[in-house]
Amino acid sequence: MNATDIREHFLSSADWVDPAKTVDRLIVGDPQKDIRRVLVTWIASFRAVKTAVERGFDMLITHEPTFWVHANELEKMETSQIASTKWLYLQRSGLVVLRIHDAWDRWPEVGVPWAWAEFLGFDQDPVVLGADGYQHRYDIEPTPLDSFAARVAQRTAKLGEPMVQVVGNGRKLVTAVGIGTGCACDIRTFQCMGCDVSIVCDDGSCYWGPIQRAEDDGHAVIRVNHGTSEEPGMATLTQYINENLAGVRAEHLPHGASFRLVG
Repeated sequence: MNATDIREHFLSSADWVDPAKTVDRLIVGDPQKDIRRVLVTWIASFRAVKTAVERGFDMLITHEPTFWVHANELEKMETSQIASTKWLYLQRSGLVVLRIHDAWDRWPEVGVPWAWAEFLGFDQDPVVLGADGYQHRYDIEPTPLDSFAARVAQRTAKLGEPMVQVVGNGRKLVTAVGIGTGCACDIRTFQCMGCDVSIVCDDGSCYWGPIQRAEDDGHAVIRVNHGTSEEPGMATLTQYINENLAGVRAEHLPHGASFRLVG
């Protein structure tokens, strides 16, 4: 199976993706290269790229950009020393970098939001889907907000984020949980879905805008790092490749939270 075959495998099963506009594309490398070993990671950091090269992988599959821009990253690549250094390193290495983002963000049952929900302990189907399937609602027994947030933090600690940010009355009982990842965690959408608490990430929310509005409206918010929320989806992507792409063996390179907490 070559690099193009792998990309086409995902796009051919993702009818919600426009192949002409998607960011799911080969970023660098030979499209015809035979691929046997794949390293899967959340973002193609220079550390991840070097790990893939040094360990002899044929391909690095990344969910997020290699050159720090979501769309058209090659066309918009900045003219800087670090961009040139990273680009030349990749060119000389022979590594193929493939981005799988739009397809995996809505892949049924095992894609990013599904994997995140399962990681947090929601093993049932969502009771409501919103935003074209990117945002989910799960119902729980009435639980004080701070107690529920502590349960979330116990889970995210395994990914390097032992504490979560919480906005709202900690004693308020919550029963309908909104779960999304990346920019697909719009709080107003969660409210329209009947949620009384939203689990969002720092990619899709900010404090002066949607979070402050939610607090003024009495809607509780739990916020985690973008990388934390999408790490479970990278584990399921690795498993999917191993189970569905003949002759290809994938390994997961964990990324987890993008920061360390220092006290």
